[in-house]
Amino acid sequence: MRIVLMATGPFALPTMRWLIDAPHELVCWVTRPPRPAGRRRTIPTSPLRELAQTRQVPIWEPEDINTPESVAHLRNLGADLLVVCDYGQILAAEVLEAARLGGINLHGSLLPKYRGAAPVQWAIYHGETETGVSVIHMTPRLDAGPILQQRRTAIGPGEDAQTLEARLAELGVGAVEAAIGQLAAWDGHSPIGTPQDATLATRAPRLRKEHGRIDFRRSADEIERQVRAMRPWPGTYTTWARPGKKTMMLRIERVSVVPHAAETSDVGGGGPGTICAASGDRLWVRTGEGVLAIEQLCPAGKRSQGAAEFLRGYRVAPGDRWGDDAPNPSDG
Repeated sequence: MRIVLMATGPFALPTMRWLIDAPHELVCWVTRPPRPAGRRRTIPTSPLRELAQTRQVPIWEPEDINTPESVAHLRNLGADLLVVCDYGQILAAEVLEAARLGGINLHGSLLPKYRGAAPVQWAIYHGETETGVSVIHMTPRLDAGPILQQRRTAIGPGEDAQTLEARLAELGVGAVEAAIGQLAAWDGHSPIGTPQDATLATRAPRLRKEHGRIDFRRSADEIERQVRAMRPWPGTYTTWARPGKKTMMLRIERVSVVPHAAETSDVGGGGPGTICAASGDRLWVRTGEGVLAIEQLCPAGKRSQGAAEFLRGYRVAPGDRWGDDAPNPSDG
């Protein structure tokens, strides 16, 4: 089968590796043009690009895959199937029709739950204990096509988005292989896949920086999930208004929920955002429900450090307050 891979993000890397060595012809890798990033506006490295160049896979970088010119070029490739994974642009019907069997998409959730750009992050954020991957036969509507394959996996109690996404990317390879096999055996008439129940659909919109802002009025459990869900980007952060000094931005990198028995003994009071313990390696903050232990953090302009090191370098006392009563992050 002649296959065109459309992928930009690292979630597609295991699938690309498999396609290169699979008993199919990888005609071309289509990717979004790289954009300068950071203060120095440098082009970031891409593991997909490195692999494609090493294995001599033809590369095509259209600015807009949906233009008539791009569609015509795609059609001229003579592909049987488009394999789409973390591409970064919604595909028009004309793009999907440019391949004989249309396109399949590897998505990092158990569809119809978490349709959208950030399914892994929102699954952790909302406290799911199980997630997985889905391969769908694509339609112009985002993540709404019939399901060809799914694979399930538990979300570990301390697993963050970066680790979970890497696991799901590997899990997806078998699902893609099976889905391609289904389409290769298709009789050309029978319905393809299982339709999604749209009434069960939930959203997983693209992350914004404000999704990382901590609101200590939320529960300790919710904030702990937020920290894991937003790692590595946008990260989670709060502010510390120090009397007589400039307000400090703090990136919160690792936290845990203080057990209730420990929380109710030998800690100060106060409302959400109040430091209730600050000694040794204990840096505890009251939340809307429960107490949160700050284990790893990074003051603005400084390096990352554990709670004990932070307390040695900064005067933090019970009763100090963190946060600015930011609104709850939302998935809208």
